[in-house]
Amino acid sequence: MIGSDDLYFFQEGTHARLYDKLGCHVQQGGGAHFAVWAPNARAVSVIGEWNDWTSGADALQPRGDGSGIWEGVAPHAQRGQTYKYRIWSQYGGYVVDKADPFAFHAEAPPATGSRVWSLDYRWHDQDWMANRGPHNAHDAPMSIYEVHLGSWRRQDGSFLGYRDLAHQLADYALEMGFTHVELMPVTEHPFYGSWGYQTTGYFAPTCRYGTPQDFMYFVDHLHQRGIGVLLDWVPSHFPTDEHGLAYFDGTHLYEHSDPRQGFHPEWSSCIFNYGRNEVRSFLVSSGLFWLDRYHIDGLRVDAVASMLYLDYARRDGEWIPNRHGGRENLEAIEFLRVLNREAYRAFPDTVTIAEESTAWPNVSRPIEMGGLGFGMKWNMGWMHDDLSYMQEEPIHRRYHHGKMSFSMVYAFNENFVLPLSHDEVVYGKGSLLNKMPGDPWQQFANLRALFGWMWSHPGKKLLFMGGEFGQRREWTHEGQLDWFLANTEGHGGLKYFVSQLNHLYRQCPALWEVDFEPSGFEWLVVDDADHSVFAFLRKPRRGGPPALVVSNFTPVPRHGYRIGVPRAGRWREVLNSDAREYGGSGMGNMGEAATSPVRAHGHMHALHLTLPPLSTLILQPSTHA
Repeated sequence: MIGSDDLYFFQEGTHARLYDKLGCHVQQGGGAHFAVWAPNARAVSVIGEWNDWTSGADALQPRGDGSGIWEGVAPHAQRGQTYKYRIWSQYGGYVVDKADPFAFHAEAPPATGSRVWSLDYRWHDQDWMANRGPHNAHDAPMSIYEVHLGSWRRQDGSFLGYRDLAHQLADYALEMGFTHVELMPVTEHPFYGSWGYQTTGYFAPTCRYGTPQDFMYFVDHLHQRGIGVLLDWVPSHFPTDEHGLAYFDGTHLYEHSDPRQGFHPEWSSCIFNYGRNEVRSFLVSSGLFWLDRYHIDGLRVDAVASMLYLDYARRDGEWIPNRHGGRENLEAIEFLRVLNREAYRAFPDTVTIAEESTAWPNVSRPIEMGGLGFGMKWNMGWMHDDLSYMQEEPIHRRYHHGKMSFSMVYAFNENFVLPLSHDEVVYGKGSLLNKMPGDPWQQFANLRALFGWMWSHPGKKLLFMGGEFGQRREWTHEGQLDWFLANTEGHGGLKYFVSQLNHLYRQCPALWEVDFEPSGFEWLVVDDADHSVFAFLRKPRRGGPPALVVSNFTPVPRHGYRIGVPRAGRWREVLNSDAREYGGSGMGNMGEAATSPVRAHGHMHALHLTLPPLSTLILQPSTHA
């Protein structure tokens, strides 16, 4: 199964499909072929249910080509049976039982074995796969619903399976108007409380919710309903559990041996040795595996900043400079470029997204231009600034006006996703709704105004589950969301607003067609700090109708507020976050407003608008003006 070309690319660090070569593969005539990389092993044996976990019953043999790969056939192994590799190290008499790094399936935690499995499945998403490129493109509407599968919904306190989740989540995403769902990591993880970010199974969907085929069904069903599926993926670190990758063959094989490079002080986990070619091949193969075998539409790569900086979360003396004396992790940079190059080469209709929290340049720029090659990047600065502003009492917002406008200074340096993610509603940070100041009515009005502002701002959108109906308490992975709230006053109005906002967004090219170029945006009012008012235009690419966005971030209504616009005639009020149907006061412009021949904001015509309290309005030129 492993040819000379495979070995060459494996050892070069560019093999992108090792999952076809290493690990466990069921044979048609019975039994299974096993192959594992353990270059510092003295002996390796497959132990499992079929051989009563007996050492030596199914011993693997070294290939003899210096690759460090051990392989062999266990003729009695059957699909579904549990196994591990027993590894005798060349050093110190170390013997350990390891899960298969390339296993397709695992047994349920707290058990730690791998399962003999195959990935046969008949897909029914051919239409989506043939036409998904435009759904993931830079000029497409992307409104992403971030989900943790174990705590989105439950039944009688128990997890829902992938198949039940597929139908319920697809129905809900369509009702709410989201274009994509993004799953917090489903890669197998021993500790449920890590939310999947402490991965041990880089090729196995967690068995907590079903089998690999069940997860395929999940993706398949969402695709058939027209919903894209993005996956959080964690190549930045891995846990130290004995059955996992750490100290795999009695040496630091996957991780750096020096803790200043190989141990993550913030997460007490191991850091991959990106300078080791075989490790790069392992990680690149894992990333492409989900795009290939599970039809995933994109990878959101976690904690990229921790990979890029050698001194990340470290004090002086706790890190080792690179060969030039700098703090940049040159090997991690090369790995990320290889990952993105191979992903876009093999699956050009998918997207890679970096969670990168610093000002590292050109994260979402082509490799040929010196970039890292990601398709998009989370805009963490936008998120921090806007939430900081919104948490201020409205009377004080005039002193923080620049926080809301600052993101436009750098908005087109990268291809940004605007995230209000799970990280903002845990560990004492409070829920989105409880971050908002004022009485309950003002809290809901503030949050609706923020969502209207966010959905209109250049960049794709991401909202963590529960935010759409204003969950009061912080998110916890134990239990489900407080769904009973979604049908109560205030919460129900917010939920309906988000659904209407999503549907308007998808129908309005001005709000998404030119997200990553200055030509798609024009400030109209950016300096009215005294009234905490902002106004801007969003413009589509081909001369279609623009969208006028006006936000009033005080509880004081503004009457006759003048804003210059590029077209004369009537402008329809296509969204008003203060509408009664959303729980607002019902103030507004009676559905439309007409221009006057008054010069303002660089335009020859002006609207004189009523700005409701704590609101965002969106207006467009009327087609019958």
